Amino acid sequence: MFNRDRWKEILEVLTKNWFRTVLTAFGVFWGILILIILLAAGKGLENGIRADFGDIATNTMFMWTRSTTKAYKGLPRGRRFNYKIQDVALIREQVPNLRFISPRNQLGGFRGANNVVRGIKTGAFNVYGDYPEIINQDPMKITSGRFLNQLDIEQKRKIAVIGEGVRSSLYDLGEDPLGTYIKIQGVNFLVVGTYKKRTTDGDGEEVQKEIYIPFTAFSQAFNRADNVGWMAITAIDGTSITQLKERIVGVMKEKHKIHPDDLRAIGYFDLYEQYNRVESLFGAMRVIAYFVGILVLLSGIIGVSNIMLIVVKERTKEIGIRRALGEDPWSIKKQILLESIFLTLISGMAGIVMGALFIYGINAILEMSGPVDMFLNPSVSLGVVSGALVILMTSGLLAGFIPAQSAIKVKPIDALRTE
Repeated sequence: MFNRDRWKEILEVLTKNWFRTVLTAFGVFWGILILIILLAAGKGLENGIRADFGDIATNTMFMWTRSTTKAYKGLPRGRRFNYKIQDVALIREQVPNLRFISPRNQLGGFRGANNVVRGIKTGAFNVYGDYPEIINQDPMKITSGRFLNQLDIEQKRKIAVIGEGVRSSLYDLGEDPLGTYIKIQGVNFLVVGTYKKRTTDGDGEEVQKEIYIPFTAFSQAFNRADNVGWMAITAIDGTSITQLKERIVGVMKEKHKIHPDDLRAIGYFDLYEQYNRVESLFGAMRVIAYFVGILVLLSGIIGVSNIMLIVVKERTKEIGIRRALGEDPWSIKKQILLESIFLTLISGMAGIVMGALFIYGINAILEMSGPVDMFLNPSVSLGVVSGALVILMTSGLLAGFIPAQSAIKVKPIDALRTE
């Protein structure tokens, strides 16, 4: 099948009118290039949006309190209430399949007044009272020292873990913050660790300007008693927090005497639900990319088929002579199919190479210029490239099938009469 004479003939046929061959090949080249670029752009957008979610556990919901909108059990409408630390144990007891429940209190913020002092330097930072489990829900890299632990909670230790942004604001370059004290709203806290979070969005600098202290020390130092500002709740793997959300809210409504139909009293944000919506968007984008890319590719394949029909028409006399000399019809058909597959594969491979170079160039530009909002590391998987090669092989066969059938239908005597 792959003998030297046959491939010599294929090259002679395709190079006889090289300009026509190049124009025909360009259709396939352009189709596969567009497909790869669309898929790479979609992947880059997907990576960027995933990065915007950060490392926060996506099977998580956040829950806080608001004022009631309905009177209930003798309590008035518009009532304010607070979660209590006992609510954590109640939720864990009554709602199965929960992995982490992290109560949190918070004060300050970068838009607020200066609330942290060290020597003559001051800053406005988010200060969180947390349990050690929060690092599993909002992961961060501890760059020096340590994070909170259970002894810190039990002994109400006044210690703090600060972000690299806090470090650069309150400390001189090269100064080690471990073992030093910072004053948060007039209360001294010992710095035991520093952290850094990975982020690509425009607010990335602010997430490095946060301070974590033990929940119990926070409550004692700032007179929060057993109140909880809000909670981060994560379900176990295999169970979505969306399925448990109504039950969690129902437990809190019953505990705090809130009307079952009051939809505003308990505020929550379901990160898993939002993430699934984004995942659906990614799927739709991939379908659109494949649809558009394959349509463009098919237009190129149709061009190959048309050119092969013209080639067969030009070689009618040659085919008639070969048939008259006794050549098998399948041999002629195979020749036409090989020419079509070869042209399609060569042009398609050129498109794949060009697409790979294009992706490499975009990534190099992004690396030099820094991250772009919602766009990161565009790429195409090996599976997509393999799929493209299969599509090219199939397309080459389809493009050559009709011309090949036309070739073997030519009767030798009719072919010899053709001028």
